[in-house]
Amino acid sequence: MLVIFIIAILALVIVVSNIAVVQQSRAYVIERLGAFQTVWGVGLHFKVPFIDRIARRVSLKEQVLDYPPQPVITKDNVTMQIDTVVYFQITDPKLYAYGVEQPMAAMETLTATTLRNIIGDLELDQTLTSRDVVNTKMRAILDEATDPWGIKVNRVELKNILPPQDIQNSMEKQMKAERDRRQAILQAEGQKKSAILIAEGEKESAILRASAEKEAAILKAEAEKQAAILRADGEAQAILAVQKAMADSLALLNEKAPNDQVIKLKSIEAMQRIADGKATKIIIPSEMQGLVGMASGIVESVKE
Repeated sequence: MLVIFIIAILALVIVVSNIAVVQQSRAYVIERLGAFQTVWGVGLHFKVPFIDRIARRVSLKEQVLDYPPQPVITKDNVTMQIDTVVYFQITDPKLYAYGVEQPMAAMETLTATTLRNIIGDLELDQTLTSRDVVNTKMRAILDEATDPWGIKVNRVELKNILPPQDIQNSMEKQMKAERDRRQAILQAEGQKKSAILIAEGEKESAILRASAEKEAAILKAEAEKQAAILRADGEAQAILAVQKAMADSLALLNEKAPNDQVIKLKSIEAMQRIADGKATKIIIPSEMQGLVGMASGIVESVKE
């Protein structure tokens, strides 16, 4: 009974040890008697004891390989350090297991040689500004080369490109000079715009002043014109009033039938109004001189 119990225990252990559960995104490569048998996918599997074995456990997830910086020489003989990142995925576990010995080491070597070949056809400036082009070329070459290994290269990225220190110093000086040039251009453009704005402001101010002066001159001329018109109207009305008064006076004289002496006195009064105290010399007709003398005597006798 003890022997049977031990045998049963050993059989149970053997059966349990030959049961395998494959997880999601993984695959097992199975060999039977040293030859490829099958690939297990997700689920519960049983292998024949002492005949089948799990040759390789493969992850089907996307994986990342970050390679250390590699020395690369450009077309213009500049040595740079470039480190590369490769994103890949195993699509065929059988090819991955039997396609190449040490697939990761093979991919690293292939990546380094491909990078040197591509950068060797580019100059320094092209290398620094053509990362997308280099990434695309490397992905295409690596993907084609790794197909027999059951590997698909999804993308390749150049993480860092490090030129020699002297070239970095020259590039920094060039960038500083370029920044200074742009700053000078911006300052000059700012000063130009400021000068233009100031000139436009002065121009507008001058236009406004000229317009205001013109309007003031027009208003002044209008005022002077109105004043002249009013003065002329006043003088015309005064002249009309004087003429009317003279006409009325003559009419009264005509009604009274004045003699020659009265008419001569009226003539003297008219001459006095004509002189208006401003004339320095008045010529009196000879026929009126006697009458003037008589009028002067009468005035002097009245004063005494």
